[in-house]
Amino acid sequence: MTLALTFDAVEEAAPGRIWGALFERHWGRYRPWFLHEGERARASYAESAAALREHMPELQSTYDRLCELAGGGDLEARMLSMWRPPSYLSGCSQGVWTRGEPLLVRNYDYAPDRLEGTILATAWEGRRVIGMSDCLWGLLDGVNDAGLAISLAFGGRQVVGEGFGVPLVVRYLLQTCATVAEARVVLSRLPFHLAHTLTLVDAGGAFVTAYLSPDRGALFRDVGVATNHQGEVEWLEHAHATRSLERERLIESELERAQGPAEFADAFLRPPLYSSDYATGMGTLYTAAFEPVRGAVTYRWPGFAWTQSFDRFETGTRTIELLETSAA
Repeated sequence: MTLALTFDAVEEAAPGRIWGALFERHWGRYRPWFLHEGERARASYAESAAALREHMPELQSTYDRLCELAGGGDLEARMLSMWRPPSYLSGCSQGVWTRGEPLLVRNYDYAPDRLEGTILATAWEGRRVIGMSDCLWGLLDGVNDAGLAISLAFGGRQVVGEGFGVPLVVRYLLQTCATVAEARVVLSRLPFHLAHTLTLVDAGGAFVTAYLSPDRGALFRDVGVATNHQGEVEWLEHAHATRSLERERLIESELERAQGPAEFADAFLRPPLYSSDYATGMGTLYTAAFEPVRGAVTYRWPGFAWTQSFDRFETGTRTIELLETSAA
């Protein structure tokens, strides 16, 4: 059985007509997701807006403009703040190649029907960013014009707290930070809603993996490998279902074995890093290889690649057919 996924690449320097059209396209599915636990489970507009002003003031003017484009409604503004959103799980594998120019490679494993599939190039507040959109203005991964690249993975812990959804955290870091060192400072002060892991690398070759959690804040490890557990496995069922330990060991092995960055990146297109188990919501929807020095990213699927960069961003649409198989 094959699965068809459509990816769009769009570019808009400041929020306007293009972002408004994206909102109109996706709001119909985000609204029920945002409300599926009941409206009272979500933070009020006053609380959400105050949290954004306190923790991410650099995003305030962009947030106000997006709320305007979204129609100025209370519910839309609450969702866009990404403060205390509903919970969500994903898989994901990520690794950093550091012999020569750095390369961040990641697989995004998630439910196909929940993927926006928009590669979004922006220049909000003067900072150029290319990334895979999520939650309408957050990012699953991305690179900025300073040469900082970031990707996210679920952290494998069953803990929920007061904080921001991780896609907005990724957006915020790429909008405000130029280096891994700067990003570490920002992550040390932010509150997080769920346990997630970020892998970061900059054009100078510095890298770090950040374990984010509501109860522990941000813990940093000077490693360039992450799957779906934070050091020790704490959620055994999830780790087993996603083969988290197996994938982590394989990335570590490939970092030693591969003769170059291209060979390392190719490993992410083969099992067990690459998963075709889309029925469970944990199949690989895309692979992304970020080149911080070039300011470029190549989105990859078996047999096809699509490169985007700040020097040459190609708008358009691609439909990818993926082979679906059952979990072993």
